[in-house]
Amino acid sequence: MGEHHSAGWEIIASPEVFIATAAERTKHIKLGTGVVSLPYHHPLMTANRMVLLDHLTRGRAMFGVGPGALVSDAVMMGINPPTQRPRMEESLDVIMKLFTSTKPITHESDWFTLKEARLHLRPYTKPHMPIAVAAVQSPSGMMLAGKHGASILTISVPAVGTGTGNNSGMPARKSLKEYWKIAEESAAKHGKTVKREEWRLVAHAFLAETKKEAMDRARRTAGVYQREYFEETLGNAIDYKGPIDGIIDFLVGTGQWCVGTPDDLVEYIHRLDEESGGFGGFLVQGAELGTREELMHSYELIARYVMPKFQGSLENLVGSRNWTAERKDQFQALRRSALTKAQEDFAKKR
Repeated sequence: MGEHHSAGWEIIASPEVFIATAAERTKHIKLGTGVVSLPYHHPLMTANRMVLLDHLTRGRAMFGVGPGALVSDAVMMGINPPTQRPRMEESLDVIMKLFTSTKPITHESDWFTLKEARLHLRPYTKPHMPIAVAAVQSPSGMMLAGKHGASILTISVPAVGTGTGNNSGMPARKSLKEYWKIAEESAAKHGKTVKREEWRLVAHAFLAETKKEAMDRARRTAGVYQREYFEETLGNAIDYKGPIDGIIDFLVGTGQWCVGTPDDLVEYIHRLDEESGGFGGFLVQGAELGTREELMHSYELIARYVMPKFQGSLENLVGSRNWTAERKDQFQALRRSALTKAQEDFAKKR
């Protein structure tokens, strides 16, 4: 659950409140902030809210952090956008100390002050809840994740720059393998370790029984979502100038989105695995690309046919089935022999 305060589309202003509400309706699923925009909040307040959420959810809360995705949010709060990433780093440095230290912390900054501060509740999860850093448009997130040995959230295709699908005029983003190398180098510098299994790649995915069905269902919604929000509201243009109902063909054709069947998504994830050198989690970016029923069916298809491919939950079942099928003639002969013997034994007893 992300944090946004402007632009009229993504309307969750407090992921912590949203998670607390969702936690009451669930029992097992983990719920993460995706993300809390650290420069918008005093670090002590952020840490205390997350620790409270950690207790309320009995350890099901995950703490995702970022600098703030929408410049319009920062402008409304009088924050100079170039300061957001340095402030994110300064804030997380302090929050990590609050999570792990029992001693009072004093810190003077140009945007917040701590005077002998400490958390009044220790984290429910030891030593603290899982922490993930968003790394989307610049290397700073990867460097910060490496610094603290944190998990990483990365949009799986270039979000800005002159690379595939972009016309923003900004420098092209590094490849996924180059991105991971930045995290590893930063971790080594600070005596930490980053793990590929804690690296999550994020992309849009929408499934149906056939690719045509999926494309038809998502065609108009995807076009409106991309053009009216990302282009006309945020100014994030892509290298496509055609009609709105062709946007989805461009996004799928350039590999930015996966719209199709479960097999298409399996292939898409395998490609990301190769391009990145290996990652641990695939996150479907939430967007209402169809009706509620169509969206729920898409998630069902992912759960039934995509997830088992990567979780290994069907490996033994398939292996057992194949082993039995390969020996079916032998087993049938044994079965007939056993039945014949049972009949003969019965006849003798009579």
